[in-house]
Amino acid sequence: MPKRRVHVAAAAIFNDQGQVLIARRPSIADQGGLWEFPGGKLAPYETGLEALRRELREELGINIQRAQPLIRVHHEYPDKHILLDVWETHDFEGEPWGREGQAVRWVSPDDFGRYAFPAANGPIIRAVTLPHDYLITGEASDEEDFDRKLKRALVEDGIKLVQLRAHDLGEDAYRARAERALATCREHGASLILNCSLEVFRAVDADGLHLPSRELMALTHRPIGDDKWLAASTHNAEQLAQAQRLGCDFATLSPVRETPSHPGAVTIGWHDLQQMVEEVTMPVYALGGTSRDDGDRARAVGAQGIASIRDFWR
Repeated sequence: MPKRRVHVAAAAIFNDQGQVLIARRPSIADQGGLWEFPGGKLAPYETGLEALRRELREELGINIQRAQPLIRVHHEYPDKHILLDVWETHDFEGEPWGREGQAVRWVSPDDFGRYAFPAANGPIIRAVTLPHDYLITGEASDEEDFDRKLKRALVEDGIKLVQLRAHDLGEDAYRARAERALATCREHGASLILNCSLEVFRAVDADGLHLPSRELMALTHRPIGDDKWLAASTHNAEQLAQAQRLGCDFATLSPVRETPSHPGAVTIGWHDLQQMVEEVTMPVYALGGTSRDDGDRARAVGAQGIASIRDFWR
């Protein structure tokens, strides 16, 4: 017998302090007592956003003015298939409160680990925690130039997620740059992902490790603990599926468009990116020919946001 399919709209509601509203499920409900992102099931003929607006009025007494897609999560339970259609909003009217008697709480994303959530909420927590812009470092004439470009991106652009990519450096030089970059990122509240060997990553103890696609496809298990971010480069549906099997926390998918460094390359395009992202339950950044002007388009087709060298590394 086919499983029952349930389509749920949910919201990551942010306040001006960067906190996110979570609600506690009633003890008599399925998975009662666990915390979740507010929302509810779609009524017949409702879109996800229509259902979200209705549910948040009924449950919390707020009116959503503007929202953007965050992530769509397919999750299998023994008796049903759940689609969580999750939206992000910073723009709402009213002060949320539990109109149905449920406990609600504003929580910093850094404190999500203190709360028990349903298993299906794992990808949502990662999407809420991750920023929408992902800087991949590019060329630098020397170390002073590198430091200047990194600090400019962190201060002027407000970048909060950085991948240190420097294939031209030897291991010792990469480690030295990584240690400086980590200190700079920590100073400005950003996370640093290293694109390097496992040995250098462990020596530096940065916030995460990036796997090139070749290494990704050769692995059979997650190479680092769950307390660090694990990211991967992917270029097709097979690699994206492998990143999910391996337990990667997020991935880049490229090239979306033709780039100056790879003219004439076969590109994915927005339509195919949307199809591939729908098949996985992790945040995916659109990379390759993308700029910050593509942020809304990327999110509209299911991506976490954009990753870029050229647009952020100046």
